[in-house]
Amino acid sequence: MVVLLLGSGGREHALAWKLSQSNLLSKLYIAPGNAGTSSCGENVAVDINNFNSIKNFALTHHIEMVVVGPEDPLVNGIHDFFMADAELKNIPVIGPAKNGAMLEGSKDFSKEFMIRHGIPTARYQTFTKENIAGAYSFLDTLNPPFVLKADGLAAGKGVLIVNDLADAKKQLADLLQNNPFGKASEKVVIEEFLDGIELSVFVLTDGKNYKILPEAKDYKRIGENDEGLNTGGMGAISPVPFAGEEFIKKVEERIVKPTLTGLINDGIDYRGFIFIGLMNVNGEPWVIEYNCRMGDPETEVVIPRIKTDLLKLFKAVAEQKLHTIELEIEEQTAVTVMMVSGGYPEAYEKGKIISGIENVEGSLVFHAGTIKQNNNTVTNGGRVIAVTSMAGNSEDALKKSYREIEKITYEKRYYRRDIGRDLQKYN
Repeated sequence: MVVLLLGSGGREHALAWKLSQSNLLSKLYIAPGNAGTSSCGENVAVDINNFNSIKNFALTHHIEMVVVGPEDPLVNGIHDFFMADAELKNIPVIGPAKNGAMLEGSKDFSKEFMIRHGIPTARYQTFTKENIAGAYSFLDTLNPPFVLKADGLAAGKGVLIVNDLADAKKQLADLLQNNPFGKASEKVVIEEFLDGIELSVFVLTDGKNYKILPEAKDYKRIGENDEGLNTGGMGAISPVPFAGEEFIKKVEERIVKPTLTGLINDGIDYRGFIFIGLMNVNGEPWVIEYNCRMGDPETEVVIPRIKTDLLKLFKAVAEQKLHTIELEIEEQTAVTVMMVSGGYPEAYEKGKIISGIENVEGSLVFHAGTIKQNNNTVTNGGRVIAVTSMAGNSEDALKKSYREIEKITYEKRYYRRDIGRDLQKYN
């Protein structure tokens, strides 16, 4: 098969790495890709949100499947674009149509969906600047901390957790009146805070059948001990030691099955990944959010644990035959540690020459924000490289990643040195 993979981050490098191993693959294109994905296929300069450009490329290069990495093209309707075009409609798109992508595209939509289908989630209300007084009144009914979420896509940065009521009202006013996330914060969801420990469960579905992929826990804060600003993710671990078989069974019965039944009952033909952000509250799963794609950096630990041919799984999704494929999972623990640019998640510089990647042994190096420039690999984003290692337990896997990270250098590099430390009490 000739496959086009859309995206340029660590998630896409991990997907490209796995797809490139498939016996079904004849050619892999990555648009636009990064310095790492070029070793798995051919990078192509196509704008992932310019659907006409994607159409021209797909037809010219005889693309037989499109795999969508990030959320933007899905929320913008790339799946619908293909299905509505006579020349494209027979090319399967791995990723939901726009109505399914709204699970991520609108926090208000996803909360309404959960309530409607009896899926456990925190109490909430949604507000605009026109009813800000009502928002203040709702905040008065909650106990701190207070959770404020921009309704739309905000690149993973649209969630604020505020401890002080007066500060929460101030932040809310800023979101609604100044729109720091543009249209995304024209509506704000206020949620009751759930006190527990977070994890993510990933589901691959063909619209009828599903496979539960390995779960993961990621680390969002820039600073050690989970302090400082939120980022796109500083590291991840899979499996998650506090999410054993009994807990995952609860997730399947109370969340996965009702979610898929809800999609079918709502007339949403959903084919692709569902990322379920969960809170484990005293052993009970509650949904924080849905995403319509795989997470990053969680993909960098989930994909290496999947033994089954990924393209075979995607082909089964397209044909609605996912139930015929056996999903084999590697029992070893996978961990990834993200190397970022100095200053991230605030202002940072690009173009720093990266050296030493070729010296890494026994670990996987997934590029995120990198490009090739004058025969050098240079930084091109806030999150630069994810180093993934596998071992019998998280401690040994982390030792490997930290050892190999020391071989990779660039100016002002930074990474957290405490990834997974909080989980050692569960081992």
